[in-house]
Amino acid sequence: MFQNLLIDYNGRIQHIIINRESKLNALNKATLAELHTAMYDAFHNDRVGGIIITGAGQKAFVAGADISEFASFDSEQGGELASQGHAKVFDLIENGNKPVIAAINGFALGGGLELALACHIRIASDNAKMGLPEVSLGLIPGYGGTQRLTRLVGKGRALEMILTADMITANEAHQYGLVNHVVSQDDLLTKAEEIMNRILLRAPLAVASAITAVNASTQTGVDGFQIEIAEFAKCFDTLDFKEGSTAFLEKRKPNFKTK
Repeated sequence: MFQNLLIDYNGRIQHIIINRESKLNALNKATLAELHTAMYDAFHNDRVGGIIITGAGQKAFVAGADISEFASFDSEQGGELASQGHAKVFDLIENGNKPVIAAINGFALGGGLELALACHIRIASDNAKMGLPEVSLGLIPGYGGTQRLTRLVGKGRALEMILTADMITANEAHQYGLVNHVVSQDDLLTKAEEIMNRILLRAPLAVASAITAVNASTQTGVDGFQIEIAEFAKCFDTLDFKEGSTAFLEKRKPNFKTK
């Protein structure tokens, strides 16, 4: 079905592997289009509880965008490139109704780091290197990097990374709060699945509401507290809440139905 992605399943976990190893898994137009389709399908597939995104091979998660595709663009074309990317891939992932974990298995640069930033949780292998090198090309990050990196690591760290265009190590990324965990490359997917499987024990509709509420904390012009109240209230009308509260009182494990 896909030319540039591999799709694999382990129970309710869907793995999306960006499969352009010879190009260090760089994001070209075709790969972004396939990512949109794969993510949209996963979010609407009842058999999928969560998604793990990683790159093929051991060198790169995604080593940036395919510069040759936009080297001749003017400002109007550049704006369209960024807005389409936001809407179809990066915002789609961040606002998804299921948890998405980035398993960063090597270089995550430019659009690759921005892809990881759009995910809800990030885990890095100890050989990973991350950076936003766009200013060295005469550009700035255009897929949300200036916003999501700043929210995660703070203005000072974000400006240093973006303005110097320097890479940081996995351990530095962990120190900055950019990634949640650093593990060996051999343990990367195991750790990602371990975290995802703990999430999948919880009520899926409540997980979706929690993602919505947390995302609201960073949205301009939105009262995150009111979003939290609304999402909290919605949970009371779900069968999963009835099941979860009954299971707690009966001292048994809940059996959630996503209803």
